[in-house]
Amino acid sequence: MTTMKNNMFPPGLVNNLQDVLSKKGANKNEQKQQKDDDSTETSTSSSSTAGNENDSSKPVVLVTNGEGVDSLGLVYLVQALVGLGLYNVNVCAPHSDKSASGHSLTVRETITVTQAEIEGATAYEVTGTTVDCVSLALSGALFSWTKPLLVISGINRGSSCGHHMFHSGVIAGAREALISGVPSLSISLNWKREESQESDFKDAVAVSLPLINAALRDIEKGVFPKSCFLSIEIPTSPKANKGFKLTKQSMWRSTPCWQAVPANRNPSAPHFMGNQQSLGLQLAQLGRDASAAGAARRGTTPRKNEEVESVGAAKSDNKAKKYFRLEFLDKEREATDDELDFKALGNGF
Repeated sequence: MTTMKNNMFPPGLVNNLQDVLSKKGANKNEQKQQKDDDSTETSTSSSSTAGNENDSSKPVVLVTNGEGVDSLGLVYLVQALVGLGLYNVNVCAPHSDKSASGHSLTVRETITVTQAEIEGATAYEVTGTTVDCVSLALSGALFSWTKPLLVISGINRGSSCGHHMFHSGVIAGAREALISGVPSLSISLNWKREESQESDFKDAVAVSLPLINAALRDIEKGVFPKSCFLSIEIPTSPKANKGFKLTKQSMWRSTPCWQAVPANRNPSAPHFMGNQQSLGLQLAQLGRDASAAGAARRGTTPRKNEEVESVGAAKSDNKAKKYFRLEFLDKEREATDDELDFKALGNGF
């Protein structure tokens, strides 16, 4: 069992996490027992999708993420939550990858919401950011319920330690719920391209479920902290984790590296960069084209208090254009404090 001395976490939460950790290795038995206990009370409930949606006796859990509604981390997590049969699971997630979008909202533009097919859950995909999804879901305009018991953001691919939390879309989803007065947690898997595989997401879900259940029990008891959300970082090999550890946020971040791109190499070309960056640039270009078309329809003289939209292009084709792309480079981590987030994560906690 690992604890932190003189930490600022509420004693109740610390004790709850320690209780979970003390049962490490017996999580599957605990989950099965809890499911069996609760099934006694809800034996008359239907296990069908419709039953899940309409069963008001179950607490509502809202799931979102930063990588899109079809990402494996979200899909496996929702499947596990639905499989427990304890919660009314709802999903509101971005239509596409919105990683590193930070706490951005879509304003003065219309977003589209489409029903998504996730068995056992009521799910929607949104053409906006993670924060858009949480804000919309909690507004009362989309779902029939007034407020979920818990918002879970994740499971995302890649760590959100240190200053990365300011860029992280998955962190922003949990933060938006906190701002709205709803208990929340975010979950990230420390994915490494050379080591990780898709099955690690299922293992990450197994590691996370005891914490999720513990948080929900605390919320129902009224002892879950109201002034913070819980950020869970899963190590690269979830099955081999050494347990849970409460850590301090570090000042670490990857080094941003802006690289000039030759003009004869179109930065939106799929062969030039990864799919994620390429898609982002293509969507950005579509947005600029739409803005240009809108500006043309409205005329060149803006009305009072009307936003003047930028078309993101040079006024004259004769002007030289420069192209850049951003990459993050991992730098050596020199900190020796084992209580820092990335240090504990790297050590397998």
